[in-house]
Amino acid sequence: MTRVTLDTVRALDSDDPLAGFRERFVLPDGVIYLDGNSLGALPKAVPERVSAMLHEEWGRHLIGGWLKDGWMEKPLVLGDRLARLVGAAAGEVAVVDTTSINVFKLLSAALAMRPERTVILSNAENFPTDLYMAQGLIRQLGAGHELRLVPETEIEDAIDDTVAVVMLTETNFKTGAVFDMGAVTRAAHAAGALTLWDLAHSAGAFPVDLNGTAADFAVGCSYKYLNAGPGGPAWMFVARRHQEAAHQPLTGWLGHDRPFNFDLEYRPADGIRRHVCSSPGVLGLVAFEAALDLMLEADMTAIRAKSVALGDLFIQLVEQECDDAGFRLISPRAAGLTPPWIRGSQVSFAHPDGYGIVQALIARGVVGDFRDPDVMRFGFAPLYQRYEDVWHAIARLRAVLDGGEHLAEVYRERASVT
Repeated sequence: MTRVTLDTVRALDSDDPLAGFRERFVLPDGVIYLDGNSLGALPKAVPERVSAMLHEEWGRHLIGGWLKDGWMEKPLVLGDRLARLVGAAAGEVAVVDTTSINVFKLLSAALAMRPERTVILSNAENFPTDLYMAQGLIRQLGAGHELRLVPETEIEDAIDDTVAVVMLTETNFKTGAVFDMGAVTRAAHAAGALTLWDLAHSAGAFPVDLNGTAADFAVGCSYKYLNAGPGGPAWMFVARRHQEAAHQPLTGWLGHDRPFNFDLEYRPADGIRRHVCSSPGVLGLVAFEAALDLMLEADMTAIRAKSVALGDLFIQLVEQECDDAGFRLISPRAAGLTPPWIRGSQVSFAHPDGYGIVQALIARGVVGDFRDPDVMRFGFAPLYQRYEDVWHAIARLRAVLDGGEHLAEVYRERASVT
C-alpha cells in the first residue's frame, strides 16, 4: 500500500466538495475533534437562531409564540424535514422526547400489535439504554414477556414465531459495524415479527432508507451526527401503514385528538401526532432546526463518501505510524459505498491502555472517547473534519506513545463520563 504523506492528505482536502461546510461550525483553535459520534460540533447558526427565539419569539410574543411562531407544530414540521434524511415520508416522523422514552413507547406499541407473541429480540451488543427500557417495560407488563439476547451475528436465525419485535441499533456503538437493515427486516417480516431500529449512530452519518427497507418503527437522537447540541430532542418514526394500529402507552394531552377540548377521556390523534406526549421543548427544537437546515444543504452521498475515506485514512495511518503499539482494529475494515453499509462513521481500536491513551490524546487536543473495557472510539463528521486533521491526530498519537504519556497516574482512575 502506498505510504501516506502530509502532501497526500492536503491533496485530498483540496479536492473535497464538502470543504466549505467547515467554516460554518464553531471549532476551538488547536483542537482536532473526533467525537462527533457522541456529540456533534456547534453549527454557527444555532446560537443566532436560539437567541432569536428567546428575544423575538418568547421575549416579544410571549404565549402567542405557540401559534404565531409555530411552536406547537414544530415536532411535526421538523419531523417532516428530518424524514428526508432517513428515507421516510411526510407524516411519519415526529421530533419528540428522548431516545429512551421513544424506545419504550414503540416497544409497547409493537408488543400490543402482536399480542400472541412474547419476545423482544435484540443483540447482546446493543446499546444498554435500549435494553434497560425493554426490561422496564417487561416488568410493567408482568410475567410472560421476555427480552431475548443473542450475538449480533445470530439475529436473523433467532427470529421465530415467538418474536413480536426485533429491536436493534443499526450501527454498533462500540465497533461501528452496521446491520443490513433490509435483510433483517425481511427476515423479521417473514416470521411475522416487527422491527424497531435505533438510528442514533446512523442518521446524519450515512443515507438511511426506512421505507425502502420496509422498516416498521425507528428512533434516534439529534445530538450526534445531526449536531443539535447536548441532550437535543430525539425523534421517532412510525410507518404509515402502522399508524392506525400503533398505540403508545404515554397518553399525554398533546397526543389527544383535541387537546384543547380538555376532555376527561383520552382519544388518540390520527397519524404520527398520537405519539407526541407532552409540550415540546422549544429551545431544543429551534437549535435542532438550525442544525437541520445545515444538514439538509449537504449531499448525503458525498457525506458518506468522505466518511468512508476519513475512516480508511485513519486506519491506514494508525497501522503505518503505530504498528508497534498493539492496537487491535475492532471496526470492520471495509465500510461500503453502497448499501448495505458495513462500517458506520466511526473507527474503533482496542488496547489494554485505551482509557489512558484517549485521555492523553485529549490533553494534546485530539478528542475521541473510550468505552469499556478497552475500546477507543474515533468518529468522523465529514462536514467539519479535514483529512489533514487525521494526519495530525495520528502524529499526536505517536507522540503520546513515545512519551509514555498515557501511563501517567492521573489517567489511572476513570472519570464518570468516558
